[in-house]
Amino acid sequence: MKSDQVLYRRKNGIARITLNRPEALNTINRDMLERIDSALGKIRDDDAVHAVIITGAGDKAFSAGADIGFLSKASALEVRDLARLAVSVYGKIETLGKVVVAAINGYALGGGLELAAACTLRVAVSGARLGHPEVRIGAVAGWGGTTRLPRLIGKGRAVELLLTGGMISAGEALHMGLVNRVVEPARLMLECEGLLKEVLAQSPPAVRMTWEAMHRGLDLGIDESTRLGADYFGLAASTADFREGTQAFLAKRPPVFKGK
Repeated sequence: MKSDQVLYRRKNGIARITLNRPEALNTINRDMLERIDSALGKIRDDDAVHAVIITGAGDKAFSAGADIGFLSKASALEVRDLARLAVSVYGKIETLGKVVVAAINGYALGGGLELAAACTLRVAVSGARLGHPEVRIGAVAGWGGTTRLPRLIGKGRAVELLLTGGMISAGEALHMGLVNRVVEPARLMLECEGLLKEVLAQSPPAVRMTWEAMHRGLDLGIDESTRLGADYFGLAASTADFREGTQAFLAKRPPVFKGK
């Protein structure tokens, strides 16, 4: 990629996007967002990529959030435009059609936590600290935080984090359901890859449709959401993997999914 602010690699069907500003705790600026967007486009179009890991360079931070130096000098319209770009990029993560794991290797604050929240799954190191400190600088969690955080951990817990600007430990985040697993730093990538291996062992169409049914259903009423789930169940039944899975179950053998 043209900019070293974001590193991209692909190995064994897993793409890795690394936020590469360790000297600035991987804080996010426009260039970084544009590079993430470019990487996501590459991943979407690459059938050889089955899953993604997003992480931060160094051992201190996944991302400490938006570049405050820029925010302190920017006009209100420039701040809004940056936020809209972030919202657009983060939205593409949720609709990528591939499982994305946030490997949280340190601080995940503000826009960094909003990036992690947009991922399908989150694995954090034991020393990670997470939070939304925006109110402490007179700002709002406007890159998706006010939307995704309450959906992940509930309104009561989310409002406390958003209104106090406090940070929580990885253990607290695990208890709240904000992260899925907590590991020691040396095992972070191994854990992320192991988690992806569990997911990728399943039928790819079933995994994709399960995520879509849940993600889309969260914005619907109960009746509409459950009907959507039923529709996806019917759609899954049209796949060869569904036939293989049901027949393998009856034959008491492991299924061999082809992704079709």
